[in-house]
Amino acid sequence: MDTLGNLRAFLATVKLGNFSEAARELSVVPSVVAKRINHLEWTLGVTLFQRSTRKVTLTEAGHRFLPKASALLAQFDGIVRSFEQEAGAVEGHVRLKAPTSVTVLYLADMLARFKKAYPAITLDVMLVDRSVNPIEENYDIAIGGRAGAYDGVTDEPLCRLRQVLCASPDYLAAAGLTAKGMPTHPRDLLDHPCLVFSPTGNTWRFEGTRGPVSVDVPVALSSNDNHMLYSAACAGTGIAILPSYVARQAVLTGLLVELLEDFALQSTWLKAQVPTRKTGLRRVQVLLDWLRNELGPVPPWES
Repeated sequence: MDTLGNLRAFLATVKLGNFSEAARELSVVPSVVAKRINHLEWTLGVTLFQRSTRKVTLTEAGHRFLPKASALLAQFDGIVRSFEQEAGAVEGHVRLKAPTSVTVLYLADMLARFKKAYPAITLDVMLVDRSVNPIEENYDIAIGGRAGAYDGVTDEPLCRLRQVLCASPDYLAAAGLTAKGMPTHPRDLLDHPCLVFSPTGNTWRFEGTRGPVSVDVPVALSSNDNHMLYSAACAGTGIAILPSYVARQAVLTGLLVELLEDFALQSTWLKAQVPTRKTGLRRVQVLLDWLRNELGPVPPWES
């Protein structure tokens, strides 16, 4: 049995108070944590935890062992980092989750350039359009624009995401909307078919001069893919909210028309979520630094 793995299981259990939470942080099943603790106790010849059905608590021997275990792991991790720095090489494997649209349009090229610059790092890139807990689904980095918050996960902002409310000139003409008859308030959207990004639902939120405004819009089409909504908007089927990395070029060329510019859509961030225990991994930090540099200070789709 891996002694270092046993020590990490011990420290995670002390920190989180039970085997299940420790297993989640370590990306293993609870039985593995229990087995590692049992083997560590057998090796030391002492009982480290008092077990109950709800939690585990340190014994006196466990309290004595805790600072020694922390020091041992810190010393080993420091040795590993020093060898990495001396070698000057960055290597290892990174499993990455990213949204489909922004990856196809922009991140794919960024990641390809990263791979060329760091050939010793292997990448496993999964395109997933829902928010995921990177600990539960075993990702080193999970990139998203609408990610939730998770215990044991650190948020790393990459760049601000601007949203665009838009429709095609053909739709506006067919709906009889001249310049004078354009929607002037979010409540006007109740009279129009709307194209909805299904992961966020049909409640559209705006910021007006008098505060926030929320509208439950009628759904003409919903999809979990922004390119589907983009195609439908360009075809004249209704009004959509699209990220600017999808819609900006179409707005600039007149293929789509931006609406309700006096009511800003709530801004979001493209962010990376990293299991906290992995934030110190050099290969993870190198990739995050690369993405920040490529995406900022102004994202390429806004420049």
